[in-house]
Amino acid sequence: MELKRTDEFRADAVRIALTSGLTPKQVASDFGVGLSTLNKWVTVHRNTDVVSNKDLDRARENERLRRKNRILKEEREILKKGNAVLRGPRAMRFRFIEEHRDAYCSQRVCDVLVVSSRGLRAYRH
Repeated sequence: MELKRTDEFRADAVRIALTSGLTPKQVASDFGVGLSTLNKWVTVHRNTDVVSNKDLDRARENERLRRKNRILKEEREILKKGNAVLRGPRAMRFRFIEEHRDAYCSQRVCDVLVVSSRGLRAYRH
C-alpha cells in the first residue's frame, strides 16, 4: 500500500534537496522516501516557486564556498606535507609532486609549491 505524502511535505523535500547542499540520497533518507521518488518530485517542482530565487542564489553561493573551502584545505594539506620541500631545490619539489601524484592534482601542487607545470614535464622526461 502506497503512503500518500502531502504537497507541503513534497515541497519541503524538494526545497531541501535543491538548497541544502546535501546529496539527494541523504535528503531521501532523511525524509524516509526512495531516491527515485525524490528525484521525480524534484523534476516536477524544479521550475515552480517551491524554491525562491533568493534560496537558489544562496544555495549556489554555498556550493561555491564549499568548493573553495575544499581547495583551500587541500592546499593546506599539501603545504603541511611539503614544508621541508619548499626550502629545498626544485628537483626535490618535483620529486614530491611525483610521489603524491595519486593523492593530488599535479597542477594544484605545482601552484602551491611555486613551480611550473612545464618544469614538471621537463623533469619527467
